[in-house]
Amino acid sequence: MTRTESPEDAKRALSELVAKFDASLVDDVRPRVLQLIPIHRALRRLGVSYFPDASDGAARDRILQYFQRYPQTVINGKELMIVAGIQEWARRLRELRVEFGWKIMSGKMLAELSAESAKAGEPEPPPFPGVKPTDYVLVDKVQDKETATRWREANSIRKRKDLAVADRILALLKLNVGKQVTGEELRNVAGPREWTRRVRELRTDYGWPISTKPTGRPDLPIGVYVLESLNQAPEHDRKIPDPVRRKVLLRDGHKCSRCGWSHGSWNASDPRNLEVHHVEHHAQGGSNLEENLLTLCNICHDEEHRLHRRR
Repeated sequence: MTRTESPEDAKRALSELVAKFDASLVDDVRPRVLQLIPIHRALRRLGVSYFPDASDGAARDRILQYFQRYPQTVINGKELMIVAGIQEWARRLRELRVEFGWKIMSGKMLAELSAESAKAGEPEPPPFPGVKPTDYVLVDKVQDKETATRWREANSIRKRKDLAVADRILALLKLNVGKQVTGEELRNVAGPREWTRRVRELRTDYGWPISTKPTGRPDLPIGVYVLESLNQAPEHDRKIPDPVRRKVLLRDGHKCSRCGWSHGSWNASDPRNLEVHHVEHHAQGGSNLEENLLTLCNICHDEEHRLHRRR
Protein backbone atom coordinates (compact mmCIF):
# COMPACT_ATOMS: atom_id res chain seq x y z
CA MET A 1 0.00 0.00 0.00
CA THR A 2 1.19 3.52 -0.74
CA ARG A 3 0.48 6.49 1.45
CA THR A 4 -1.78 7.95 -1.26
CA GLU A 5 -4.28 5.09 -1.22
CA SER A 6 -7.56 6.38 0.18
CA PRO A 7 -10.08 4.33 2.15
CA GLU A 8 -12.39 4.54 -0.86
CA ASP A 9 -9.74 3.09 -3.20
CA ALA A 10 -8.88 0.34 -0.72
CA LYS A 11 -12.55 -0.54 -0.24
CA ARG A 12 -13.10 -0.64 -4.01
CA ALA A 13 -10.14 -3.00 -4.49
CA LEU A 14 -11.43 -5.26 -1.73
CA SER A 15 -14.92 -5.34 -3.22
CA GLU A 16 -13.55 -6.32 -6.63
CA LEU A 17 -11.59 -9.21 -5.16
CA VAL A 18 -14.59 -10.43 -3.15
CA ALA A 19 -16.78 -10.24 -6.24
CA LYS A 20 -14.29 -12.39 -8.16
CA PHE A 21 -14.08 -15.00 -5.41
CA ASP A 22 -15.29 -18.30 -6.80
CA ALA A 23 -17.09 -20.14 -4.02
CA SER A 24 -18.11 -22.91 -6.41
CA LEU A 25 -14.69 -24.60 -6.11
CA VAL A 26 -15.98 -27.16 -3.67
CA ASP A 27 -13.86 -30.14 -4.66
CA ASP A 28 -10.50 -28.62 -3.89
CA VAL A 29 -9.82 -26.37 -0.89
CA ARG A 30 -6.47 -24.99 -2.00
CA PRO A 31 -7.71 -22.86 -4.93
CA ARG A 32 -10.17 -21.15 -2.58
CA VAL A 33 -7.41 -20.53 -0.04
CA LEU A 34 -5.20 -19.03 -2.74
CA GLN A 35 -8.04 -16.71 -3.77
CA LEU A 36 -8.42 -15.56 -0.17
CA ILE A 37 -4.78 -14.39 0.12
CA PRO A 38 -5.22 -11.18 -1.91
CA ILE A 39 -8.57 -10.59 -0.17
CA HIS A 40 -6.80 -10.82 3.18
CA ARG A 41 -4.13 -8.38 1.99
CA ALA A 42 -6.78 -6.00 0.68
CA LEU A 43 -8.61 -6.12 4.01
CA ARG A 44 -5.40 -5.11 5.79
CA ARG A 45 -4.83 -2.31 3.30
CA LEU A 46 -8.31 -1.00 4.02
CA GLY A 47 -7.56 -0.85 7.76
CA VAL A 48 -4.22 0.83 7.15
CA SER A 49 -5.76 3.40 4.76
CA TYR A 50 -7.55 5.12 7.67
CA PHE A 51 -4.17 6.39 8.91
CA PRO A 52 -2.72 8.39 6.00
CA ASP A 53 -0.37 10.38 8.25
CA ALA A 54 1.57 7.31 9.40
CA SER A 55 4.90 6.63 7.75
CA ASP A 56 5.04 3.96 5.08
CA GLY A 57 4.87 0.60 6.78
CA ALA A 58 4.92 2.15 10.29
CA ALA A 59 2.53 -0.17 12.09
CA ARG A 60 3.70 1.26 15.40
CA ASP A 61 2.66 4.77 14.35
CA ARG A 62 -0.79 3.58 13.33
CA ILE A 63 -1.30 1.76 16.65
CA LEU A 64 -0.29 4.89 18.56
CA GLN A 65 -2.56 7.12 16.49
CA TYR A 66 -5.46 4.76 17.20
CA PHE A 67 -4.86 4.86 20.95
CA GLN A 68 -4.51 8.64 20.88
CA ARG A 69 -7.85 8.95 19.14
CA TYR A 70 -9.46 6.82 21.85
CA PRO A 71 -7.64 7.40 25.17
CA GLN A 72 -9.11 5.85 28.31
CA THR A 73 -11.01 3.45 26.04
CA VAL A 74 -10.84 -0.35 26.08
CA ILE A 75 -9.28 -1.49 22.79
CA ASN A 76 -9.28 -5.16 21.81
CA GLY A 77 -6.17 -6.81 20.38
CA LYS A 78 -8.07 -7.72 17.21
CA GLU A 79 -8.66 -4.03 16.54
CA LEU A 80 -4.93 -3.39 16.85
CA MET A 81 -4.20 -6.21 14.41
CA ILE A 82 -6.42 -4.53 11.83
CA VAL A 83 -4.93 -1.10 12.46
CA ALA A 84 -1.34 -2.35 12.38
CA GLY A 85 -1.81 -4.33 9.19
CA ILE A 86 0.88 -6.82 10.22
CA GLN A 87 1.04 -10.08 12.15
CA GLU A 88 3.60 -8.76 14.64
CA TRP A 89 1.35 -6.04 16.03
CA ALA A 90 1.94 -7.23 19.64
CA ARG A 91 5.66 -6.61 19.25
CA ARG A 92 5.03 -3.06 18.03
CA LEU A 93 2.68 -2.51 20.99
CA ARG A 94 5.40 -3.63 23.40
CA GLU A 95 7.84 -1.20 21.75
CA LEU A 96 5.40 1.65 22.36
CA ARG A 97 5.27 0.76 26.06
CA VAL A 98 8.86 -0.27 26.74
CA GLU A 99 10.93 1.88 24.38
CA PHE A 100 8.74 4.93 23.86
CA GLY A 101 7.02 5.32 27.23
CA TRP A 102 3.34 5.25 26.32
CA LYS A 103 1.22 4.16 29.30
CA ILE A 104 -0.73 1.41 27.60
CA MET A 105 -1.99 -1.15 30.09
CA SER A 106 -3.24 -4.64 29.32
CA GLY A 107 -6.43 -6.08 30.72
CA LYS A 108 -4.31 -8.63 32.55
CA MET A 109 -2.36 -5.91 34.36
CA LEU A 110 -5.54 -4.03 35.27
CA ALA A 111 -7.00 -7.25 36.70
CA GLU A 112 -3.89 -7.77 38.85
CA LEU A 113 -4.16 -4.24 40.24
CA SER A 114 -7.87 -4.62 40.95
CA ALA A 115 -7.31 -7.95 42.72
CA GLU A 116 -4.59 -6.46 44.90
CA SER A 117 -6.81 -3.52 45.87
CA ALA A 118 -9.45 -5.97 47.02
CA LYS A 119 -6.89 -7.97 49.05
CA ALA A 120 -5.65 -4.77 50.67
CA GLY A 121 -9.15 -3.95 51.87
CA GLU A 122 -9.54 -1.03 49.49
CA PRO A 123 -11.80 -2.35 46.72
CA GLU A 124 -12.83 0.17 44.10
CA PRO A 125 -15.11 -0.04 41.08
CA PRO A 126 -13.02 -1.21 38.12
CA PRO A 127 -11.94 1.83 36.09
CA PHE A 128 -12.68 -0.02 32.85
CA PRO A 129 -15.60 -2.43 33.42
CA GLY A 130 -15.64 -5.56 31.29
CA VAL A 131 -11.98 -5.32 30.25
CA LYS A 132 -10.58 -8.68 29.08
CA PRO A 133 -6.98 -9.97 29.34
CA THR A 134 -6.56 -9.39 25.58
CA ASP A 135 -7.73 -5.76 25.83
CA TYR A 136 -5.56 -2.66 26.16
CA VAL A 137 -6.09 0.91 27.40
CA LEU A 138 -4.05 4.08 26.94
CA VAL A 139 -4.44 5.33 30.51
CA ASP A 140 -2.48 8.57 30.07
CA LYS A 141 -1.84 10.60 26.90
CA VAL A 142 1.44 12.00 28.28
CA GLN A 143 4.53 10.17 27.01
CA ASP A 144 7.24 9.21 29.52
CA LYS A 145 10.52 9.47 27.62
CA GLU A 146 12.56 7.96 30.46
CA THR A 147 10.83 4.59 30.15
CA ALA A 148 13.58 2.93 28.11
CA THR A 149 16.16 3.86 30.76
CA ARG A 150 14.00 2.37 33.53
CA TRP A 151 13.50 -0.85 31.62
CA ARG A 152 17.27 -1.22 31.30
CA GLU A 153 17.60 -0.55 35.03
CA ALA A 154 14.86 -3.07 35.78
CA ASN A 155 16.49 -5.77 33.67
CA SER A 156 19.79 -5.23 35.48
CA ILE A 157 18.16 -5.38 38.93
CA ARG A 158 16.07 -8.43 38.02
CA LYS A 159 19.23 -10.45 37.42
CA ARG A 160 20.50 -9.85 40.96
CA LYS A 161 19.95 -13.13 42.79
CA ASP A 162 21.12 -11.60 46.10
CA LEU A 163 18.00 -9.42 46.33
CA ALA A 164 14.58 -10.54 47.50
CA VAL A 165 11.49 -9.52 45.51
CA ALA A 166 10.67 -6.52 47.71
CA ASP A 167 14.30 -5.37 47.62
CA ARG A 168 14.35 -5.46 43.82
CA ILE A 169 11.19 -3.37 43.69
CA LEU A 170 12.62 -0.88 46.17
CA ALA A 171 15.90 -0.70 44.25
CA LEU A 172 14.12 0.37 41.07
CA LEU A 173 11.98 2.91 42.93
CA LYS A 174 15.04 4.37 44.67
CA LEU A 175 16.66 4.97 41.30
CA ASN A 176 13.59 6.98 40.31
CA VAL A 177 12.62 8.97 43.42
CA GLY A 178 9.75 11.34 42.65
CA LYS A 179 9.25 9.84 39.19
CA GLN A 180 6.40 7.74 37.87
CA VAL A 181 7.13 4.02 37.55
CA THR A 182 4.53 1.75 35.97
CA GLY A 183 3.22 -1.42 37.50
CA GLU A 184 4.46 -3.33 34.48
CA GLU A 185 8.00 -2.14 35.17
CA LEU A 186 7.74 -3.24 38.80
CA ARG A 187 6.28 -6.57 37.69
CA ASN A 188 9.20 -7.01 35.33
CA VAL A 189 11.80 -6.41 38.02
CA ALA A 190 9.99 -8.50 40.65
CA GLY A 191 8.49 -11.35 38.68
CA PRO A 192 4.80 -12.05 38.07
CA ARG A 193 3.90 -13.48 41.47
CA GLU A 194 2.62 -11.25 44.28
CA TRP A 195 4.56 -8.17 43.22
CA THR A 196 1.62 -5.92 44.16
CA ARG A 197 1.59 -7.36 47.67
CA ARG A 198 5.29 -6.63 48.06
CA VAL A 199 4.73 -3.00 47.03
CA ARG A 200 1.99 -2.70 49.64
CA GLU A 201 4.25 -4.21 52.31
CA LEU A 202 7.00 -1.71 51.47
CA ARG A 203 4.49 1.10 52.05
CA THR A 204 2.55 -0.17 55.08
CA ASP A 205 5.05 -2.40 56.92
CA TYR A 206 8.32 -0.62 56.16
CA GLY A 207 7.14 2.97 55.84
CA TRP A 208 8.36 3.80 52.34
CA PRO A 209 6.24 6.66 50.93
CA ILE A 210 5.02 4.89 47.79
CA SER A 211 2.01 6.65 46.31
CA THR A 212 -0.61 5.48 43.81
CA LYS A 213 -3.91 6.84 42.57
CA PRO A 214 -5.96 4.77 45.08
CA THR A 215 -3.72 5.58 48.06
CA GLY A 216 -3.75 9.35 47.94
CA ARG A 217 -2.50 10.69 44.58
CA PRO A 218 -5.60 11.21 42.41
CA ASP A 219 -3.42 13.05 39.91
CA LEU A 220 -1.53 9.85 39.02
CA PRO A 221 -2.60 7.60 36.14
CA ILE A 222 -3.93 4.16 37.00
CA GLY A 223 -1.21 1.58 37.59
CA VAL A 224 1.55 4.12 38.29
CA TYR A 225 3.72 4.20 41.44
CA VAL A 226 5.86 7.02 42.86
CA LEU A 227 8.42 6.77 45.66
CA GLU A 228 7.95 10.27 47.03
CA SER A 229 11.22 10.44 49.00
CA LEU A 230 13.94 8.31 50.60
CA ASN A 231 12.59 9.04 54.09
CA GLN A 232 10.89 6.08 55.72
CA ALA A 233 7.99 6.83 58.04
CA PRO A 234 8.74 6.30 61.76
CA GLU A 235 7.75 2.82 62.89
CA HIS A 236 4.79 4.09 64.93
CA ASP A 237 3.33 5.77 61.82
CA ARG A 238 3.43 2.66 59.62
CA LYS A 239 0.27 0.91 60.73
CA ILE A 240 -2.32 3.33 59.37
CA PRO A 241 -4.51 1.22 57.03
CA ASP A 242 -4.47 2.42 53.43
CA PRO A 243 -8.27 2.96 53.31
CA VAL A 244 -8.07 5.20 56.41
CA ARG A 245 -5.05 7.08 55.04
CA ARG A 246 -6.92 7.72 51.81
CA LYS A 247 -10.02 9.01 53.64
CA VAL A 248 -7.89 11.45 55.66
CA LEU A 249 -6.19 12.79 52.53
CA LEU A 250 -9.56 13.19 50.84
CA ARG A 251 -11.06 14.90 53.90
CA ASP A 252 -8.16 17.38 54.00
CA GLY A 253 -8.38 18.09 50.28
CA HIS A 254 -5.00 16.47 49.55
CA LYS A 255 -3.31 19.51 51.11
CA CYS A 256 -1.06 20.07 54.10
CA SER A 257 -3.25 21.24 56.97
CA ARG A 258 -0.46 23.57 58.16
CA CYS A 259 1.01 25.28 55.09
CA GLY A 260 -1.45 24.29 52.34
CA TRP A 261 1.15 22.53 50.16
CA SER A 262 -0.29 20.06 47.63
CA HIS A 263 1.13 17.94 44.82
CA GLY A 264 0.01 20.63 42.41
CA SER A 265 2.77 22.78 43.94
CA TRP A 266 5.50 20.17 43.46
CA ASN A 267 8.74 21.17 41.79
CA ALA A 268 12.25 19.74 41.69
CA SER A 269 13.63 22.39 44.04
CA ASP A 270 11.02 21.60 46.70
CA PRO A 271 10.24 17.87 46.38
CA ARG A 272 7.78 17.46 49.24
CA ASN A 273 5.16 14.79 49.76
CA LEU A 274 2.05 14.41 51.89
CA GLU A 275 2.04 12.29 55.05
CA VAL A 276 -0.55 11.42 57.68
CA HIS A 277 0.20 12.59 61.22
CA HIS A 278 -1.19 11.33 64.55
CA VAL A 279 -2.61 14.29 66.52
CA GLU A 280 -2.30 12.24 69.70
CA HIS A 281 0.94 10.44 68.98
CA HIS A 282 0.63 6.75 68.26
CA ALA A 283 3.60 6.02 70.51
CA GLN A 284 1.56 7.49 73.38
CA GLY A 285 -1.58 5.50 72.65
CA GLY A 286 -3.10 7.61 69.87
CA SER A 287 -5.46 5.69 67.60
CA ASN A 288 -5.39 5.16 63.84
CA LEU A 289 -8.93 6.54 63.52
CA GLU A 290 -9.69 9.40 61.14
CA GLU A 291 -10.44 11.87 63.93
CA ASN A 292 -6.90 11.42 65.30
CA LEU A 293 -5.18 11.86 61.94
CA LEU A 294 -4.12 14.95 60.01
CA THR A 295 -2.59 15.52 56.58
CA LEU A 296 0.78 17.27 56.70
CA CYS A 297 3.55 17.72 54.15
CA ASN A 298 6.78 16.04 55.19
CA ILE A 299 8.36 19.41 56.10
CA CYS A 300 5.55 20.37 58.49
CA HIS A 301 5.38 16.79 59.77
CA ASP A 302 9.07 16.84 60.72
CA GLU A 303 8.63 20.23 62.39
CA GLU A 304 5.63 18.93 64.36
CA HIS A 305 7.73 16.08 65.74
CA ARG A 306 10.60 18.43 66.58
CA LEU A 307 8.26 20.66 68.57
CA HIS A 308 6.77 17.64 70.30
CA ARG A 309 10.21 16.43 71.41
CA ARG A 310 10.95 19.85 72.95
CA ARG A 311 7.82 19.80 75.10
